[in-house]
Amino acid sequence: MAKAVLGIIGGSGIYDLPGLEKVRSKTIKSPWGQPSAPLRVGEIAGLPVVFLSRHDKGHRHSPSDINYRANIDALKRAGVTDLVSLSACGSFKENLPPGAFVLIDQFVDRTYKRESSFFGKGCVAHVSMAHPVSPRLRIHIGEAALAEGIDLVRDGTYVCIEGPQFSTLAESLTYKNLGYSVIGMTNMPEAKLAREAEICYATVAMVTDFDCWHPDHDAVTVQDIIKVLTANAETAARLVARLAREFPREHEPCPIGCDRALDNALITAPKARDPKLLKKLDAVAGRVLRRKWIIDPRA
Repeated sequence: MAKAVLGIIGGSGIYDLPGLEKVRSKTIKSPWGQPSAPLRVGEIAGLPVVFLSRHDKGHRHSPSDINYRANIDALKRAGVTDLVSLSACGSFKENLPPGAFVLIDQFVDRTYKRESSFFGKGCVAHVSMAHPVSPRLRIHIGEAALAEGIDLVRDGTYVCIEGPQFSTLAESLTYKNLGYSVIGMTNMPEAKLAREAEICYATVAMVTDFDCWHPDHDAVTVQDIIKVLTANAETAARLVARLAREFPREHEPCPIGCDRALDNALITAPKARDPKLLKKLDAVAGRVLRRKWIIDPRA
């Protein structure tokens, strides 16, 4: 079994991770470009923890400008096996008011300006996204929330829009009527790339507002969101600390194969693969690229 390394991505309002011990800043060069920020590497209760501020301190990066490939590649190179995204979101449900925490189990991707895969011309791969969240990681997060007395809704669908503008009323009502739980701007293609990198992934959505569908909250403002962000960040820090204290020290194999997503995903034959792309894939796909290509003689 591999040693577990817990990764935490902090979204809006979470630019550092309180409680991280023996912390040091680590800049990892990625062939995919510049990550959002240097990694904060340390430990909590002896568990290796790697923190990445998605928007960087001061909130420098717009959702559309984040280099998601570089972020996930850097976390992979840092040894992260299990990754938790802490993300500010709007809510489509009355029972998910500002301050509520939702443990996401499904995503809908409505982004269109972002690079969404490590693979492409020269090395094609198709991973399954039917179940985009690691069930075992969700269980550990849920247990940590229960132990800390944090109310956590155990499932929900997150729709990811391009942004940076908030939704129109028509869009908001459409997403609400489709039954989605929350709306955000950052978890796609992040979740897709984590799957391609064979990192177990989960999202804790932290509700800051009701989007604009709610008759009593007909506009979303940054000022209103900031009021909730601070309280949410304090709760998230408690949740992460408890999660780390009780997290298995050895990485548990994922029951749906998050950590083996590339086993049967590569379709490009070795002789047709682009050496330049393969070099960039050394961290993300090195495990499978080093295997011998087996050809069925009957094919």
